[in-house]
Amino acid sequence: MKALVSELRPAISATLVLAVITCGVYPLVVTGLSKVAFQDKAAGSLITDKDGVVRGSALLGQNFTAAQYFQPRPSAAGAGYDATSSGGSNLGPTSQKLNDAVKERAAAYRAANGLAANAEVPADAVTASGSGLDPHISVKNAELQASRVAKARNLSVEKVKELVAASTARPDLGIFGEAGVNVLKLNLSLDAVK
Repeated sequence: MKALVSELRPAISATLVLAVITCGVYPLVVTGLSKVAFQDKAAGSLITDKDGVVRGSALLGQNFTAAQYFQPRPSAAGAGYDATSSGGSNLGPTSQKLNDAVKERAAAYRAANGLAANAEVPADAVTASGSGLDPHISVKNAELQASRVAKARNLSVEKVKELVAASTARPDLGIFGEAGVNVLKLNLSLDAVK
């Protein structure tokens, strides 16, 4: 029995020490460093409106359907932009269901934005992202929606395009990824225009 206790004591001690380090010290250090080095991101990248009210996160898309707002890319997350059901549709390029949905979305996009029936439509306007929560649209997508938004808000197209440019995130380090427009930031900047 004494041999068993002498064998268990170091194992239990090591387990307790590692538990304190991995469940207590390490998370506190990482959280503290992230709050210092990446304050905005550590707090969820929250976006507030002109009145200081939190309207969402720069990391999560939201659904906008009114004509005076830029619309995001389609979402396959739950009933649409449901953060608890993040995920893609899992439909592949040979899926008839996906092809039909893309055709339907393209026709609706062209009609909503006053485009010709054969006008090219950006892929992000008719396909969902892998997470279904992508907060960005392509610059081309935003430019095609600018006239509709300007008309609905009684603004000049040039003013709307200025806001698009101001809401465009450049590629990381200038080379990684593509430029994208954060739809929530853009729509809030539109709401702030008098």
